[in-house]
Amino acid sequence: MCALVAGLIGYLLRFGPAGVGSEIAYLAAALGLPVLWLAAMLLGRSYEERFLWVGADEFRRVFFAAALLLATVGTVSWALKLDVARGFVVVALPLATLLTLVQRYAQRQRLHRARQQGHFQQTTLLVGHRAGVEALHAQIEREAYHGYHVIGCALPGGRDAAAQFDGLPVLGDLTEVVDVVRGFEVDTVAVLPSPELDGPALRRLGWDLEDTRAELLLAPAITEVAGPRVRIRPVAGLPLLHVERPELTGVRRLTKATFDRSSAILGILAIAPVLIALALAVKVTSSGPVFFRQERVGKDGRTFGMLKFRSMVAGADRMVAALDEQSEGNGVLFKMKDDPRVTRVGKVLRRYSLDELPQLFNVVRGDMSLVGPRPPLQSEVEKYGDDMHRRFLVKPGLTGLWQVSGRSDLSWDDSVRIDVRYVENWSLTVDFMILWKTAGAVLRGSGAY
Repeated sequence: MCALVAGLIGYLLRFGPAGVGSEIAYLAAALGLPVLWLAAMLLGRSYEERFLWVGADEFRRVFFAAALLLATVGTVSWALKLDVARGFVVVALPLATLLTLVQRYAQRQRLHRARQQGHFQQTTLLVGHRAGVEALHAQIEREAYHGYHVIGCALPGGRDAAAQFDGLPVLGDLTEVVDVVRGFEVDTVAVLPSPELDGPALRRLGWDLEDTRAELLLAPAITEVAGPRVRIRPVAGLPLLHVERPELTGVRRLTKATFDRSSAILGILAIAPVLIALALAVKVTSSGPVFFRQERVGKDGRTFGMLKFRSMVAGADRMVAALDEQSEGNGVLFKMKDDPRVTRVGKVLRRYSLDELPQLFNVVRGDMSLVGPRPPLQSEVEKYGDDMHRRFLVKPGLTGLWQVSGRSDLSWDDSVRIDVRYVENWSLTVDFMILWKTAGAVLRGSGAY
């Protein structure tokens, strides 16, 4: 349908309503575009289930299929010296691409909402040791939109060890996985690193599962490293995982810095009236300065003065000790949903993250990035473990994975995991995805208080 609509619009724009029927060849091309479009999508493998519904691969394959079709049309018209109306081609194919991406995105969002409500689930069996099973189970529960419904686990020792673990029934031991899959009609088997399941054992498990409908997923030991950094490389005849270094320097980092500063400058100019209006609202409704400046820890552990619109009464930072016992944070961060220090205007500013807009000036100065880990206080840094210091390899961000993943509702372990994940897997694509999701997170106001 997307290709058909795009073809007809391309035909009408090129030849106009008066030309309908007069250019039979192009009308046929417009009506035949869906066939070519589906063929290109099939060649681009954009219908394979493993690429659908989650991640950027689905959209990349749509782009690849569109580029393939455009290149094919150009090559064929040149080789056969066909007089192709360029106006039709440059409208129909890009429009078909855009409409396809929009409908796939809408379809994905609809499916994610349904999965959050328990529909369209794949029954999943977790296989491994207790610590790994518990961590993966928590991750799957957090991201229910992936559609995995964990029905149980297989642990060393099996049912004799415990009837349940982490709220999951123990359905067998590591040698009974295939029997459990057949007995419970499992769709997905997720295997975690285990000494008992070495190379030969995993190979036999894969062979045995070929007679079932279950797919086999292997969780690597380094679960926070995303796909773009992992490649299969043949080494001495063995397929080994090659983990690339995180891209923390070089041209892409320079591109990020340039994009950050130029976007921040344009953003300040574009919303200057809003900034002035918010500053007046803060000044008129409560006594004290308009801006709140606080020392935060940035890249390489250097401190800087982070700017925010003042959303609390003057001197609020000196009242933390008196309210510490009432903290609803995660053990390290101080947070209160009904903080008595917040002003009336401050509640609105914090609800929609408007108090953070002055950080655009920090981005222009180079202290912060548009996207990055949350800028911490020095008191928080003193409680960090070794893993959390990885976040200082990059600049803190105006927004980040923490902003689109729950903000103040996150546990401390989740905050650590999210920040480290961002540093390990940084890319411009990830930054654009986070910026896109930030708008929705701000409007929903989830975890903002």
